[in-house]
This record gives sequence, structure tokens and C-alpha cells, in this order.
Amino acid sequence: MSIWEYANPTRFMQTSGKLLPLVSVLSFACLIVGLVWGFFFTPDDYRQGSTVKIIYLHVPSALMAINAWMMMLVASLIWLVRRHHVSALAAKAAAPVGLAMTLIALITGAIWGEPMWGTYWAWDPRLTSFLILFLFYLGYMALWAAIENPDTAADLTSILCLVGSVFALLSRYAVNFWNQGLHQGASLSLDKEENVADVFYFPLLVSIAGFVLLFLALVLLRTRSEIRLRRASALISRERLS
Repeated sequence: MSIWEYANPTRFMQTSGKLLPLVSVLSFACLIVGLVWGFFFTPDDYRQGSTVKIIYLHVPSALMAINAWMMMLVASLIWLVRRHHVSALAAKAAAPVGLAMTLIALITGAIWGEPMWGTYWAWDPRLTSFLILFLFYLGYMALWAAIENPDTAADLTSILCLVGSVFALLSRYAVNFWNQGLHQGASLSLDKEENVADVFYFPLLVSIAGFVLLFLALVLLRTRSEIRLRRASALISRERLS
């Protein structure tokens, strides 16, 4: 069985219909466990106090904001190379979800940053690249809405996605490229010494799992909706021609 079989809309609808309930339940369970564990059963930080608990929203949403764009990049490349419509629709479906994740990351980052930095915003390399990524999400969605021909829209948004990937990568690695800036280093790292303390680390992993599964569930749901809309549009066009 080839993975490209799922590029067939009928096959995708059948498979996603079976996966969606399971993924939704798992995402809900992980979010409840991770957030309740993190907010109510972890201690305050000795420096940051209770504000450190924003980490359970900020880090997962920031992680998904970046990875949502990277998922859109992969789907866009598949569209450009193999012309599979499901991949183009999946990229389109992921954009509003990624936009929401970016907005959550920006808002929670501002709330977290004010007591630590004394300001809600600074033109820090990571913050600035994240803001630009947010604008790219808006531009991507606006471009889809502005072009009537779906194939042309998929082509142009795929090119925009390629360009925006630079800022998605900068958002992830900005603190490694530039030493200046207020934003702290990565909360999760392969280097155990750079990780947050275990008491925060394990509920954070559960929260991240919840956000990943939530993203997957929303993308599956929205892709299914996009396929139905495309089918309905095709039927309307046929009726007009007949």
C-alpha cells in the first residue's frame, strides 16, 4: 500500500473519518491532563512565581505555530510536484489553525514577558520573526480568498509558503543566530541541562502532545470540509453547464 493512495479524496475521507474521533478524544484527554497538572499541581518558580505556568500554553502553541507552517510547506511541495489536490486543501485547512496558534503564542508570550522584562513587547529577534510569521499566515489566507481559480490559488499560496518558511525557521532558531534579545533560550532541548526542571517538564510534554493532537484533529476536520466544499462547487458548476 502506497502513501499516495491517501491523496485520493475518497480514500482520505474514509480514513480520516475513522481517525478523527480517536484523535479528538486523545487531544481532549491530553489537554485536560496536561493543563490541570501544570496549572494546579506544580509549584511556583523561585524567580518567576506563578507566571511560569503560562509555559503550558505558550510553549505548545509556539511549537505548533512553527510546525503548522512546516506541515503546510510539505503539503505545498507535494502539490507543486505531484499535483495532488488533497495536499493543497490540507495546507489551506492548516493555515487558520496555525494562525490561531501563532496568536496564542504572541499573547501568552506578552503576558509572560511583562513581569519578567517590564514590557509586553520588544523588537527581539524571536518575537519579531514570530510577528512576521503571523503576517505571513494572514497573507496566505488572504491570497487563497482573493483568487477564484483553485489551482492558481494553490500554486501562488504554495510559493508564498516557501518564502514564509524562512521566517518559520527564524522563529525557531533566532536565539541561536543572535545572542542579543530578551527572549530566553529553548525550554526543551536535547541538552538536559537546558531543559526546565522535571516538575515542569513532564506536564509540559503532556500539554504539547495535546496541542499536537488538537492540531491534527482540526486539520483533518477542516480538510474534510474543504473536500466537501470542492465537491459541492463542482456539482454546482456541472448543473450550470447542463
